[in-house]
Amino acid sequence: MTSAAERGPAGGNASDAAGAVILAACAIWSLISAAGRETRPEGVLLALLAVAAGFACGRVCGTLLPVATATVAALASLVMAFVWRNGVPGATAASDTAPGYTGAGAGLLVLAAGAACCAAAAASRESLRFSLRLLALAAACASLGLGSTAGCAASLGVLLCSLASARVRRRLPALAGLALAAGLVAGLTWAVARDVLPDGLTASLEGPLTGHRVRLWQDAAELAGQHPLRGIGPGRFAELSSTAQRTLHSDGKPHSAPLQQAAEQGVVGVLLLGAAFGWLLYVLWRSPRATQVVLTAGAALTALAVLSGVGNALSFAPVTAGAGLLAGLASARRPIGDGAPAPGPGTADRLPY
Repeated sequence: MTSAAERGPAGGNASDAAGAVILAACAIWSLISAAGRETRPEGVLLALLAVAAGFACGRVCGTLLPVATATVAALASLVMAFVWRNGVPGATAASDTAPGYTGAGAGLLVLAAGAACCAAAAASRESLRFSLRLLALAAACASLGLGSTAGCAASLGVLLCSLASARVRRRLPALAGLALAAGLVAGLTWAVARDVLPDGLTASLEGPLTGHRVRLWQDAAELAGQHPLRGIGPGRFAELSSTAQRTLHSDGKPHSAPLQQAAEQGVVGVLLLGAAFGWLLYVLWRSPRATQVVLTAGAALTALAVLSGVGNALSFAPVTAGAGLLAGLASARRPIGDGAPAPGPGTADRLPY
Protein backbone atom coordinates (compact mmCIF):
# COMPACT_ATOMS: atom_id res chain seq x y z
CA MET A 1 0.00 0.00 0.00
CA THR A 2 1.27 3.51 -0.79
CA SER A 3 2.46 5.39 2.24
CA ALA A 4 1.58 8.99 3.12
CA ALA A 5 5.08 10.11 2.17
CA GLU A 6 4.63 8.69 -1.31
CA ARG A 7 1.25 10.29 -1.82
CA GLY A 8 2.29 13.83 -0.91
CA PRO A 9 0.23 16.14 1.30
CA ALA A 10 -3.33 15.32 2.22
CA GLY A 11 -5.64 16.61 -0.45
CA GLY A 12 -3.16 16.16 -3.29
CA ASN A 13 -5.34 13.66 -5.12
CA ALA A 14 -8.39 15.82 -4.51
CA SER A 15 -6.65 18.86 -6.02
CA ASP A 16 -5.73 16.84 -9.12
CA ALA A 17 -9.34 15.72 -9.49
CA ALA A 18 -10.55 19.29 -9.03
CA GLY A 19 -8.15 20.42 -11.76
CA ALA A 20 -9.45 17.79 -14.16
CA VAL A 21 -13.02 18.90 -13.48
CA ILE A 22 -12.20 22.59 -13.95
CA LEU A 23 -10.30 22.07 -17.21
CA ALA A 24 -13.08 19.82 -18.51
CA ALA A 25 -15.65 22.45 -17.56
CA CYS A 26 -13.65 25.09 -19.44
CA ALA A 27 -13.60 22.90 -22.54
CA ILE A 28 -17.31 22.07 -22.32
CA TRP A 29 -18.32 25.70 -21.79
CA SER A 30 -16.27 26.84 -24.77
CA LEU A 31 -18.23 24.36 -26.90
CA ILE A 32 -21.53 25.52 -25.35
CA SER A 33 -20.72 29.16 -26.05
CA ALA A 34 -19.80 28.20 -29.62
CA ALA A 35 -22.94 26.17 -30.29
CA GLY A 36 -25.10 27.45 -33.14
CA ARG A 37 -22.59 30.10 -34.25
CA GLU A 38 -19.77 30.45 -36.73
CA THR A 39 -17.06 30.36 -34.07
CA ARG A 40 -13.57 28.98 -33.61
CA PRO A 41 -13.24 27.24 -30.23
CA GLU A 42 -10.11 25.40 -31.36
CA GLY A 43 -7.84 28.02 -29.82
CA VAL A 44 -9.40 27.60 -26.38
CA LEU A 45 -9.27 23.82 -26.60
CA LEU A 46 -5.63 23.93 -27.69
CA ALA A 47 -4.75 26.18 -24.75
CA LEU A 48 -6.46 23.81 -22.31
CA LEU A 49 -4.68 20.83 -23.83
CA ALA A 50 -1.36 22.68 -23.55
CA VAL A 51 -1.93 23.41 -19.85
CA ALA A 52 -2.86 19.80 -19.12
CA ALA A 53 0.06 18.39 -21.09
CA GLY A 54 2.53 20.81 -19.53
CA PHE A 55 1.25 20.05 -16.04
CA ALA A 56 1.53 16.29 -16.55
CA CYS A 57 5.02 16.62 -17.98
CA GLY A 58 6.06 18.83 -15.08
CA ARG A 59 4.75 16.35 -12.56
CA VAL A 60 6.69 13.47 -14.10
CA CYS A 61 9.94 15.32 -14.76
CA GLY A 62 9.72 17.16 -11.43
CA THR A 63 9.72 13.84 -9.62
CA LEU A 64 12.70 12.48 -11.57
CA LEU A 65 14.95 15.47 -12.36
CA PRO A 66 13.51 18.67 -10.87
CA VAL A 67 16.58 20.90 -11.15
CA ALA A 68 17.59 19.76 -14.62
CA THR A 69 14.04 20.02 -15.96
CA ALA A 70 13.50 23.50 -14.56
CA THR A 71 16.84 24.65 -16.00
CA VAL A 72 16.07 23.25 -19.44
CA ALA A 73 12.61 24.84 -19.33
CA ALA A 74 14.14 28.23 -18.48
CA LEU A 75 16.66 28.01 -21.31
CA ALA A 76 14.04 26.80 -23.80
CA SER A 77 11.69 29.66 -22.91
CA LEU A 78 14.50 32.17 -23.22
CA VAL A 79 15.52 30.87 -26.65
CA MET A 80 11.95 30.58 -27.93
CA ALA A 81 11.24 34.20 -27.05
CA PHE A 82 13.84 35.31 -29.59
CA VAL A 83 13.84 32.58 -32.26
CA TRP A 84 10.44 33.50 -33.70
CA ARG A 85 9.36 36.92 -34.79
CA ASN A 86 7.09 38.62 -32.24
CA GLY A 87 7.92 36.05 -29.58
CA VAL A 88 6.36 32.71 -30.49
CA PRO A 89 4.85 30.93 -33.50
CA GLY A 90 1.48 32.37 -34.43
CA ALA A 91 2.13 36.01 -33.55
CA THR A 92 0.73 38.13 -36.35
CA ALA A 93 0.33 41.67 -35.09
CA ALA A 94 2.75 44.38 -36.15
CA SER A 95 4.28 46.67 -33.56
CA ASP A 96 3.03 49.83 -35.23
CA THR A 97 -0.58 48.71 -35.53
CA ALA A 98 -1.58 46.43 -32.67
CA PRO A 99 0.06 47.14 -29.30
CA GLY A 100 0.52 44.12 -27.09
CA TYR A 101 2.17 41.67 -29.49
CA THR A 102 5.18 41.49 -27.18
CA GLY A 103 3.01 39.89 -24.50
CA ALA A 104 3.78 36.39 -25.76
CA GLY A 105 7.53 36.89 -25.62
CA ALA A 106 7.29 38.65 -22.25
CA GLY A 107 5.20 35.78 -20.90
CA LEU A 108 7.82 33.26 -21.98
CA LEU A 109 10.57 35.29 -20.33
CA VAL A 110 8.62 35.54 -17.08
CA LEU A 111 8.24 31.76 -17.14
CA ALA A 112 11.97 31.48 -17.86
CA ALA A 113 12.74 33.60 -14.81
CA GLY A 114 10.36 31.54 -12.68
CA ALA A 115 11.79 28.21 -13.83
CA ALA A 116 15.37 29.42 -13.28
CA CYS A 117 14.53 30.62 -9.77
CA CYS A 118 12.77 27.34 -8.96
CA ALA A 119 15.86 25.46 -10.11
CA ALA A 120 18.04 27.76 -7.99
CA ALA A 121 15.90 27.12 -4.92
CA ALA A 122 16.28 23.37 -5.49
CA ALA A 123 20.00 23.34 -6.28
CA SER A 124 22.40 22.16 -3.59
CA ARG A 125 25.54 24.03 -4.72
CA GLU A 126 25.84 27.76 -4.09
CA SER A 127 27.64 28.34 -7.38
CA LEU A 128 24.80 26.70 -9.31
CA ARG A 129 22.19 28.72 -7.45
CA PHE A 130 24.05 31.92 -8.29
CA SER A 131 24.30 30.98 -11.97
CA LEU A 132 20.61 30.15 -12.19
CA ARG A 133 19.64 33.46 -10.63
CA LEU A 134 21.86 35.19 -13.17
CA LEU A 135 19.83 33.36 -15.82
CA ALA A 136 16.64 34.77 -14.29
CA LEU A 137 18.18 38.24 -14.37
CA ALA A 138 19.11 37.70 -18.02
CA ALA A 139 15.48 36.88 -18.78
CA ALA A 140 14.44 40.17 -17.21
CA CYS A 141 16.98 42.09 -19.30
CA ALA A 142 15.88 40.20 -22.41
CA SER A 143 12.35 41.54 -21.92
CA LEU A 144 13.73 45.01 -22.55
CA GLY A 145 15.13 43.69 -25.82
CA LEU A 146 11.58 42.77 -26.82
CA GLY A 147 10.42 46.26 -25.92
CA SER A 148 8.42 45.08 -22.90
CA THR A 149 9.06 47.18 -19.82
CA ALA A 150 6.20 45.38 -18.06
CA GLY A 151 7.82 42.01 -18.84
CA CYS A 152 11.12 43.22 -17.41
CA ALA A 153 9.42 44.46 -14.24
CA ALA A 154 7.48 41.19 -13.90
CA SER A 155 10.62 39.05 -14.31
CA LEU A 156 12.51 41.15 -11.78
CA GLY A 157 9.54 40.82 -9.44
CA VAL A 158 9.69 37.03 -9.74
CA LEU A 159 13.41 37.07 -8.92
CA LEU A 160 12.92 39.34 -5.90
CA CYS A 161 9.97 37.27 -4.66
CA SER A 162 12.07 34.12 -4.96
CA LEU A 163 14.84 35.65 -2.86
CA ALA A 164 12.40 36.97 -0.26
CA SER A 165 10.48 33.68 -0.03
CA ALA A 166 13.51 31.99 1.55
CA ARG A 167 12.44 33.67 4.82
CA VAL A 168 8.75 32.84 4.51
CA ARG A 169 7.47 29.93 6.59
CA ARG A 170 3.73 30.01 5.85
CA ARG A 171 2.81 29.80 2.19
CA LEU A 172 -0.96 30.29 2.43
CA PRO A 173 -0.96 34.04 3.23
CA ALA A 174 1.61 34.67 0.50
CA LEU A 175 -0.39 32.72 -2.09
CA ALA A 176 -3.54 34.55 -1.02
CA GLY A 177 -1.73 37.84 -1.58
CA LEU A 178 -0.69 36.73 -5.07
CA ALA A 179 -4.29 35.79 -5.89
CA LEU A 180 -5.44 39.19 -4.65
CA ALA A 181 -2.86 40.96 -6.84
CA ALA A 182 -4.05 39.11 -9.95
CA GLY A 183 -7.67 39.91 -9.07
CA LEU A 184 -6.91 43.60 -8.61
CA VAL A 185 -5.31 43.80 -12.06
CA ALA A 186 -8.32 42.08 -13.62
CA GLY A 187 -10.62 44.51 -11.83
CA LEU A 188 -8.52 47.45 -12.98
CA THR A 189 -8.74 46.41 -16.63
CA TRP A 190 -12.52 46.17 -16.33
CA ALA A 191 -12.67 49.59 -14.65
CA VAL A 192 -10.60 51.11 -17.45
CA ALA A 193 -12.77 49.44 -20.08
CA ARG A 194 -15.96 50.76 -18.47
CA ASP A 195 -14.43 54.21 -17.90
CA VAL A 196 -15.39 54.31 -14.21
CA LEU A 197 -12.05 55.56 -12.89
CA PRO A 198 -11.35 59.23 -12.11
CA ASP A 199 -10.33 61.21 -15.19
CA GLY A 200 -6.81 61.87 -13.94
CA LEU A 201 -6.13 58.22 -13.20
CA THR A 202 -7.59 57.12 -16.53
CA ALA A 203 -5.41 59.60 -18.40
CA SER A 204 -2.28 58.44 -16.57
CA LEU A 205 -3.04 54.80 -17.38
CA GLU A 206 -3.93 55.41 -21.01
CA GLY A 207 -0.38 56.58 -21.74
CA PRO A 208 1.44 53.30 -21.02
CA LEU A 209 -1.54 51.18 -22.10
CA THR A 210 -2.00 53.14 -25.37
CA GLY A 211 -5.33 54.45 -26.58
CA HIS A 212 -5.63 51.61 -29.10
CA ARG A 213 -5.58 48.97 -26.39
CA VAL A 214 -8.08 50.88 -24.26
CA ARG A 215 -10.47 51.05 -27.21
CA LEU A 216 -10.13 47.28 -27.66
CA TRP A 217 -10.99 46.82 -24.00
CA GLN A 218 -14.00 49.08 -24.37
CA ASP A 219 -15.23 47.02 -27.31
CA ALA A 220 -14.80 43.83 -25.28
CA ALA A 221 -16.69 45.28 -22.30
CA GLU A 222 -19.50 46.47 -24.59
CA LEU A 223 -19.81 43.05 -26.21
CA ALA A 224 -19.80 41.40 -22.79
CA GLY A 225 -22.63 43.67 -21.68
CA GLN A 226 -24.67 42.78 -24.76
CA HIS A 227 -24.11 39.03 -24.36
CA PRO A 228 -23.55 38.46 -20.62
CA LEU A 229 -24.25 34.73 -20.39
CA ARG A 230 -22.69 32.92 -23.36
CA GLY A 231 -20.74 35.79 -24.84
CA ILE A 232 -20.36 36.23 -28.59
CA GLY A 233 -18.57 32.90 -29.05
CA PRO A 234 -14.88 31.96 -29.09
CA GLY A 235 -12.81 33.62 -31.79
CA ARG A 236 -15.46 36.17 -32.87
CA PHE A 237 -14.01 39.30 -31.29
CA ALA A 238 -12.18 40.29 -34.47
CA GLU A 239 -15.35 40.34 -36.57
CA LEU A 240 -17.49 42.20 -34.03
CA SER A 241 -15.00 44.73 -32.65
CA SER A 242 -15.04 48.00 -34.58
CA THR A 243 -11.56 48.86 -33.34
CA ALA A 244 -10.11 45.54 -34.49
CA GLN A 245 -11.79 45.92 -37.89
CA ARG A 246 -10.24 49.35 -38.38
CA THR A 247 -6.76 48.15 -37.41
CA LEU A 248 -4.41 47.04 -40.17
CA HIS A 249 -2.92 43.56 -39.53
CA SER A 250 -4.91 43.20 -36.31
CA ASP A 251 -4.52 39.90 -34.48
CA GLY A 252 -8.20 40.03 -33.50
CA LYS A 253 -7.56 39.96 -29.75
CA PRO A 254 -8.64 42.47 -27.09
CA HIS A 255 -5.24 42.05 -25.37
CA SER A 256 -6.74 41.13 -22.00
CA ALA A 257 -7.57 37.55 -21.09
CA PRO A 258 -10.38 38.40 -18.59
CA LEU A 259 -12.01 40.81 -21.04
CA GLN A 260 -11.65 38.34 -23.90
CA GLN A 261 -13.34 35.67 -21.80
CA ALA A 262 -16.10 38.08 -20.82
CA ALA A 263 -16.73 39.08 -24.43
CA GLU A 264 -16.45 35.65 -26.03
CA GLN A 265 -17.69 33.29 -23.29
CA GLY A 266 -19.65 35.50 -20.92
CA VAL A 267 -19.58 35.64 -17.16
CA VAL A 268 -19.31 31.85 -16.90
CA GLY A 269 -16.12 31.93 -18.95
CA VAL A 270 -14.63 34.56 -16.62
CA LEU A 271 -15.52 32.49 -13.56
CA LEU A 272 -13.95 29.39 -15.09
CA LEU A 273 -10.78 31.33 -15.96
CA GLY A 274 -10.56 32.52 -12.36
CA ALA A 275 -11.22 29.00 -11.12
CA ALA A 276 -8.37 27.63 -13.25
CA PHE A 277 -5.93 30.17 -11.81
CA GLY A 278 -7.19 29.49 -8.30
CA TRP A 279 -6.71 25.77 -8.84
CA LEU A 280 -3.07 26.29 -9.80
CA LEU A 281 -2.47 28.25 -6.60
CA TYR A 282 -4.30 25.61 -4.57
CA VAL A 283 -2.12 22.89 -6.08
CA LEU A 284 0.94 24.89 -5.05
CA TRP A 285 -0.41 25.29 -1.51
CA ARG A 286 -0.79 21.52 -1.19
CA SER A 287 2.58 20.83 -2.79
CA PRO A 288 5.13 18.68 -0.90
CA ARG A 289 7.94 20.90 -2.20
CA ALA A 290 9.68 23.59 -0.18
CA THR A 291 7.93 26.90 0.38
CA GLN A 292 10.59 28.82 -1.57
CA VAL A 293 9.96 26.71 -4.66
CA VAL A 294 6.19 26.97 -4.26
CA LEU A 295 6.14 30.74 -3.80
CA THR A 296 8.57 31.25 -6.67
CA ALA A 297 6.29 29.33 -9.00
CA GLY A 298 3.28 31.17 -7.60
CA ALA A 299 4.95 34.53 -8.22
CA ALA A 300 5.78 33.56 -11.81
CA LEU A 301 2.23 32.38 -12.50
CA THR A 302 0.81 35.55 -10.93
CA ALA A 303 3.15 37.70 -13.02
CA LEU A 304 1.95 35.82 -16.10
CA ALA A 305 -1.66 36.41 -15.02
CA VAL A 306 -0.95 40.13 -14.67
CA LEU A 307 0.65 40.27 -18.12
CA SER A 308 -2.28 38.36 -19.61
CA GLY A 309 -4.64 40.85 -17.98
CA VAL A 310 -3.15 43.68 -20.03
CA GLY A 311 -1.80 41.72 -23.02
CA ASN A 312 -2.25 38.64 -25.16
CA ALA A 313 0.21 36.25 -23.50
CA LEU A 314 -2.33 33.45 -23.03
CA SER A 315 -3.21 33.45 -26.72
CA PHE A 316 -0.16 31.28 -27.47
CA ALA A 317 0.09 27.57 -26.69
CA PRO A 318 3.81 27.63 -25.71
CA VAL A 319 2.99 30.11 -22.94
CA THR A 320 0.07 28.12 -21.56
CA ALA A 321 2.09 24.91 -21.77
CA GLY A 322 4.94 26.59 -19.92
CA ALA A 323 2.59 27.73 -17.18
CA GLY A 324 1.32 24.18 -16.73
CA LEU A 325 4.87 22.83 -16.75
CA LEU A 326 6.00 25.25 -14.04
CA ALA A 327 3.01 24.41 -11.84
CA GLY A 328 3.65 20.71 -12.35
CA LEU A 329 7.33 21.04 -11.44
CA ALA A 330 6.55 22.95 -8.26
CA SER A 331 3.91 20.45 -7.15
CA ALA A 332 5.58 17.17 -8.19
CA ARG A 333 5.47 14.24 -5.80
CA ARG A 334 8.58 12.84 -4.21
CA PRO A 335 10.21 9.73 -5.71
CA ILE A 336 9.06 6.54 -4.05
CA GLY A 337 11.57 5.39 -1.46
CA ASP A 338 13.46 8.69 -1.15
CA GLY A 339 13.30 8.47 2.61
CA ALA A 340 11.48 11.77 3.09
CA PRO A 341 9.33 12.17 6.19
CA ALA A 342 5.62 11.88 5.80
CA PRO A 343 4.17 15.35 5.22
CA GLY A 344 1.38 16.36 7.52
CA PRO A 345 -0.80 19.43 7.91
CA GLY A 346 1.92 21.30 9.78
CA THR A 347 5.04 20.03 8.04
CA ALA A 348 4.55 20.81 4.36
CA ASP A 349 6.35 24.15 4.64
CA ARG A 350 9.44 22.53 6.20
CA LEU A 351 10.02 19.89 3.55
CA PRO A 352 13.16 20.22 1.43
CA TYR A 353 12.92 20.32 -2.34
